[in-house]
Amino acid sequence: MNVYDYIAFGAMLLMVLLILLQTRGASLGAGLGGAGDVNTTRRGTEKTIYQLTIVCAVIFALSLLASAIG
Repeated sequence: MNVYDYIAFGAMLLMVLLILLQTRGASLGAGLGGAGDVNTTRRGTEKTIYQLTIVCAVIFALSLLASAIG
């Protein structure tokens, strides 16, 4: 295993954790036509977790690409 494999594994674990920490936007009842809060603006911690998830996904993809090339 090279260093890119370890980076991919670490990014994968962190990305899974960050995805599980994210809150859901609407409940099942809102999806089926019930009244629900439709506020979709991300603020504070939720925005930070969302941005970190994107960064982890990019790091994961780049490390897989680097591992395949090298």
